[in-house]
Amino acid sequence: MSLADVLDKLYARRRFGIRPGVDRVGKLLERLGNPEKQFRTIHVVGTNGKGSTSAFLSSILLHAGHSVAQFSSPHLIRFSERFRIHGVEYPAEKLSVKLETVLEAAPEEATFFEITTALAAYIFRDEGVALAVMEAGMGGCSDATASLNGEMSILTPIALDHTEYLGAGLQEIAREKAGIIRPGTRVISACQPETVHEEIEKRCIAGKCDLKTLGTDFTVNRNDDGTISYRGLNKELEYIAPGIAGRYQAINAAVALAAAETLEMNGIDIATASYSEGISAARWPGRMELIAGTPRLLLDGAHNPAGAGALADALQDYSYSRLLLVTGVCDDKDIERIFAPLIPLADSVYTVTPAVDRALKDEELASFFLSRGIVAQPCGSVVSGVNRAIQQAAEDDLVVVCGSLFVVGEIKAWLEQTEFSGIRG
Repeated sequence: MSLADVLDKLYARRRFGIRPGVDRVGKLLERLGNPEKQFRTIHVVGTNGKGSTSAFLSSILLHAGHSVAQFSSPHLIRFSERFRIHGVEYPAEKLSVKLETVLEAAPEEATFFEITTALAAYIFRDEGVALAVMEAGMGGCSDATASLNGEMSILTPIALDHTEYLGAGLQEIAREKAGIIRPGTRVISACQPETVHEEIEKRCIAGKCDLKTLGTDFTVNRNDDGTISYRGLNKELEYIAPGIAGRYQAINAAVALAAAETLEMNGIDIATASYSEGISAARWPGRMELIAGTPRLLLDGAHNPAGAGALADALQDYSYSRLLLVTGVCDDKDIERIFAPLIPLADSVYTVTPAVDRALKDEELASFFLSRGIVAQPCGSVVSGVNRAIQQAAEDDLVVVCGSLFVVGEIKAWLEQTEFSGIRG
């Protein structure tokens, strides 16, 4: 059976929605022979920066000669992007066979993300990987990835997001995210708001976990030339050039470096050169990804207030005459807070309707910008919005595509002349 046919069966599971808890995925893993017990798991949890941090750490481990897998969500263009072995996307022909087996074993009400998580463990076991960097979905203790017994938890910056599932306040969200931490394990955290740090620290004290935090136990400085200098737990590394662009990537790179140092303390061999080489070689599509041309396109998946703030800050490193913003969001997003950092920078806005469920209509988003005195044009599809921006751009303008990973995914598919498969979850 083709991957497309098997994926239709998986996508049908989205009718169960998002259902926090690990009982169903635990049962599925047991039916598959508990593949998660055959490799070492590192959990990556947070609101922003999970994918980039995972990519940095995976690249370090790969350059150190280890057999590494990476699980991420959502995908940009293809479902198979979620599973990477040694930095390479898992082949569609092998994926279809694995997915069919997992679907046959799945409990009747297992959700899309639960099956996808179990599929990752099943693939990674059969491919003989030694280490798996597992990016959580939106949660922590109730996330499907929590069914894997992680030996380390990495917490990227935590902010308000998915409040309908995780809790209305930052403290509740932090408590949920930190709940993935296993007793007696090591924990690496980015610098967090005080409320968030308190919840993480409380969890670590209760579980007798060793917590290392950016800004206290290790530091990073961004140099004038865009490189970073890292003062770590045991190492000092100078003038590393991150392979993923954006000022905020200094934080993600530092957290990955501290995690790698900690893994080395846990008996995983990592040559000193592998730290710098891994950070420089890391790639993560759709995050501050610059597409050369006239005009230039800058793709960034900023989809929440913290991500939009980081994008606005990163734009200081780019020179341009005008900034043309092509953007679309899902209808559950706080557009007031997401676009607050970007409105002062945008000379013109082209609103689009991403081709996913619950997308906010381009006309409604355009009305939002117009009510705030910003020139905005509803353009329909994502490709139409980008084409219109390109047509109206001057040579030295910058076209920024953002607002949702699905918007970025559609454009990347268009640029690559391939089919786009945008699925939330």
